[in-house]
Amino acid sequence: MFKGSNVALITPFKNDKLDEEAYIKLIHFQITNGTNGLVPAGTTGESPTLSHDEHQKVIELCIQESKGKSIVIAGTGSNSTKEAISLTTHAEKVGADAALIVTPYYNKPTQEGLYQHYKAINDQIGIPILIYNIPGRSVIDMSVDTMARLFELKNIVGVKDATGDLDRVDQQKIKMGNNFIQLTGNDDNALDFNKRGGVGSISVTANIAPKLCSDFQKSSKIDSEEGKLEAERLDKILQPIHNSMFIESNPSPVKYAAKLLGLCEDDVRLPLVKLTEPTKEAVKKALVSANLL
Repeated sequence: MFKGSNVALITPFKNDKLDEEAYIKLIHFQITNGTNGLVPAGTTGESPTLSHDEHQKVIELCIQESKGKSIVIAGTGSNSTKEAISLTTHAEKVGADAALIVTPYYNKPTQEGLYQHYKAINDQIGIPILIYNIPGRSVIDMSVDTMARLFELKNIVGVKDATGDLDRVDQQKIKMGNNFIQLTGNDDNALDFNKRGGVGSISVTANIAPKLCSDFQKSSKIDSEEGKLEAERLDKILQPIHNSMFIESNPSPVKYAAKLLGLCEDDVRLPLVKLTEPTKEAVKKALVSANLL
């Protein structure tokens, strides 16, 4: 169920308010182009600067508009356990298929603190939970052993791994087995990640190149020389886009790319800012190289 190309949806703004029309357009753009799963209100969706009402609204809209055509993995993480429980409970109530919960940022909990945080959420809800391990933004790295402890709980089913360390795929597979779902959070390593046992990605690039990302994921799982060659071909096309998406802080580059494609405005909320001119040129060049522009 949780595999293939899943998109970390951006949250479009207009005059600093949620642009519902553009957001709905983005959702249908994803569904039409074969995206497996929609991930609203994640960090790419600027969840740290969404109000609680906005956070809940983008999840509700995503579920309403997808109408079962794509799964919805709601971003419901927080560095407050109580807040994460509240957001996850709401997501379950309105029909989310799963929750993506980031390791608590800033607090810098111990491994035992991480375990108790996720256990407290797990014990209050009834939908699958994907751990989002992203040390570069949350400062804390969940160990493989802690993840294995959590996998023993009823709702913990896998990880969005944004460590950038491909050896972790092997370590996690050895420790938890094939039933532990591993999705990469790093677009640029998706090919090798899948080769090592990953089953897909939660992608930034998929916001603007959903069909390429979907086709790439499908090809990467075809066990034949033809599938391997096609995955490698698509990966080469996608790599310049992947790289351009992180020249400046995400999601500013992907929002600018979305603007170029007529999907939404490139407004971001402070402390994020719009792109500098050199980065705009790099993003344009990447889109042109992939025949998207």
